[in-house]
Amino acid sequence: MEIIRIVGIAIIALIIIIILRQYKPEFAIYVSLITGVLILALVLDKLTGIVDLIQSIANKSSINTTFIMLLIKITGIAFLAEFAVSICKDSGEGAIASKIELGSKIIIISMSIPILTSLIEIILKILPN
Repeated sequence: MEIIRIVGIAIIALIIIIILRQYKPEFAIYVSLITGVLILALVLDKLTGIVDLIQSIANKSSINTTFIMLLIKITGIAFLAEFAVSICKDSGEGAIASKIELGSKIIIISMSIPILTSLIEIILKILPN
């Protein structure tokens, strides 16, 4: 099971970080970063499968594939931003973390405008004049 591997890696990294913080605290962030990348690499094949499934369902239905791709990209941005925010907070850089959150939210909103516009157009067509 993947979760056992992920939890095992996280616990080992946590032990290493606790030990490093006593002697070389500047290296603890590197262990945290490497652990995050390693866990991300472990779940990447699962993520690829999910994206393929969503694309397959979108191709079989009448859903615009452009919107599906936008939603996948938005989700990816949210995941990457959360990863970066966690790294910044772990290293004590809360100000940078909040700027990453703000930037990612603005990017997500700007990317979602075509979907919102299409949704509003559909709603206006349904409503009686």
